[in-house]
Amino acid sequence: MTSWLIFLLLALAVLAGLRWLGGMRGASLQFALSALLIAAAGYAWQGRPGLREARPAAAAERGIAQTPFSMARKELFGQFDASGAWLTLSDGYRARGDTKGAVDIVRSGLRKYPDNAVLWLGLADALVVHGDGRVTPAARAAFERAGRLAPQHPAPRLFYGMALARSGSFDEAERLWRALLADSPADAPWRRVVEDQLKLVDEAREMQRTTQP
Repeated sequence: MTSWLIFLLLALAVLAGLRWLGGMRGASLQFALSALLIAAAGYAWQGRPGLREARPAAAAERGIAQTPFSMARKELFGQFDASGAWLTLSDGYRARGDTKGAVDIVRSGLRKYPDNAVLWLGLADALVVHGDGRVTPAARAAFERAGRLAPQHPAPRLFYGMALARSGSFDEAERLWRALLADSPADAPWRRVVEDQLKLVDEAREMQRTTQP
């Protein structure tokens, strides 16, 4: 998968973040938009997902300032959840390139709050970054645990689908998002987010087909 395709998939995540943050106003909205765009561009520029042998070194050598989850979590879950301090600390480790430290911090939080769905989502997000974009078995387990703890909340399946799409698992992401739509009320505000992402995944899948021999 070429780097420009990865950029398109990250643009999918940016779009979701913008939709979720749509209620913000003024300077705070501008800051959120800028940070999300910088995060997507930085991954597309530095990630080089096609170079499998370079992935472990790349993850350790670069810092990732923001992810779609880190940018949207306060708007989705509130600022004063017990997970906040642990995830903020984990963000700092990730931003300076210590992705293992970022994972370890969230795991420490989970030892204190084992039933916190936001921390489980944070662990999944940290594991995906540590795996340089790959959805590892541990990341899958964390996403699924978050879904069991917050079955009515769209975030576990929304961010799980983003991670799958960025890793190239288009079909699995589509199944997850279509199930989310089937379970969502007709007037749910997140339906448009999921529908837009499904369209972008279709476009990315078509672009991938046209570039292959």
